[in-house]
Amino acid sequence: MKRAICFGLASLLLVGTGWVAGAQEPKAKSLDQLLKQVRGQRAKERAANAARESEFRQKKAQQQALLADARVKRDAAVAKSEELEAVFEQNENEIPELQETLRNRLGTLGELFGVVRQVAGDTRGFLESSLVSAQLPGRADGLDKLAESKELPTVEELEELWFTLQEEMTESGKVSRFPSLVVSVDGDEVQAEVLRVGPFNVVSDGRYLQYLPETGKLTELARQPAGRHLDSVARFEGTQSGIGGFSLDPSRGTILSLLIRTPSFTERLQQGGLVGYVIIGLGIVGLALVAERLMSLGIVGRKIKAQIGQEKADPGNPLGRILAVYQANPKVDVETLELKLDEAILKETPALERGNVMIKVLSAVAPLLGLLGTVTGMIATFQAITLFGTGDPKLMAGGISTALVTTVLGLVMAIPLLLLHSVVAGRSKSLIQVLEQQSAGVVATHAERLHSGGA
Repeated sequence: MKRAICFGLASLLLVGTGWVAGAQEPKAKSLDQLLKQVRGQRAKERAANAARESEFRQKKAQQQALLADARVKRDAAVAKSEELEAVFEQNENEIPELQETLRNRLGTLGELFGVVRQVAGDTRGFLESSLVSAQLPGRADGLDKLAESKELPTVEELEELWFTLQEEMTESGKVSRFPSLVVSVDGDEVQAEVLRVGPFNVVSDGRYLQYLPETGKLTELARQPAGRHLDSVARFEGTQSGIGGFSLDPSRGTILSLLIRTPSFTERLQQGGLVGYVIIGLGIVGLALVAERLMSLGIVGRKIKAQIGQEKADPGNPLGRILAVYQANPKVDVETLELKLDEAILKETPALERGNVMIKVLSAVAPLLGLLGTVTGMIATFQAITLFGTGDPKLMAGGISTALVTTVLGLVMAIPLLLLHSVVAGRSKSLIQVLEQQSAGVVATHAERLHSGGA
């Protein structure tokens, strides 16, 4: 029983000590073998323990050295920290004094820096919209940093600002030709030779261009100014040297934009609407009638003038037909002849006065039609005011344009027609007076002949 207990304790001992070799060696079959194995294991453990103790003693010496080194470094760090803390406190005390000294020494340099930043910002905005940038792009890029900087500018930055301003002034006095991409009205980009006239205008192929700072490209104006300005562009582009005439916009686009917005003659006529076209039509009819009457009266006048002084009557003119009446009645008395000649003159009068009444009517109707267009235009204006109010003047512009344009057209047609009616009426009246004068002369000659024959 005691052996069994000892055997069990020995087994537990072997398990507790972690005997690994027992897993490789055969199991003990007796207490003697077990005792032998336990002795061998103890010897191995003692040797391992002795090795570990020796290694620990060696490392303990090293750890003492490392501990001493760490303490030395800690003391050095503490000393350095105290030194830096003293320097920090000293700097904290010196910073306000140095800042005050800096402000005092800057003096006008601070104001100069503010002026430089302002000039850089203004110059940047000016260069972005300048026509010179179409030829020399990217000039404003270097000014962004200077305009937004919080530090004093360097000498190089000041020189760059000065050079940019000098370049802009120099290029503003030049007329330069350079190739560039031009965006046409259709949206196509074409390579073309561009002529820049200072910072004022850019033209190409006889047309004005505009510079868009957003895209950095030149675009053709969708609407060009009047023809005389385009003619000056074409002539100026053909000038290679010397002085040439050119329609220059000194406002750098403002006057040109106003010229573009100004309606052309055709657009003015279109603003008159239906009433305006009626006035124009009647005016054309009246002018054509005046031209026809002046030509007819001129031909008749020349024929009458040729008939005067001739004895043979020509039936191709009014005076000849009147003389033919006299020659057909050579023996009638004076009163009868006078009546016959008056009848002949009355027959010729309608042909000479033909169209005069119509011209006078047209000259009176034209201003009335203009007044009609004015009334209809004002009605349209008041309708727009009723629907939309007076907030947007563009809504009322159509009615006002109709009102004003028709009034102008009516007066423009009435005034010349009235004057021309006076001319035509005076011409026909003078011809009738010639006929009456010649008729009176014929009557007088006939009366004298009858009187001398009776005597």
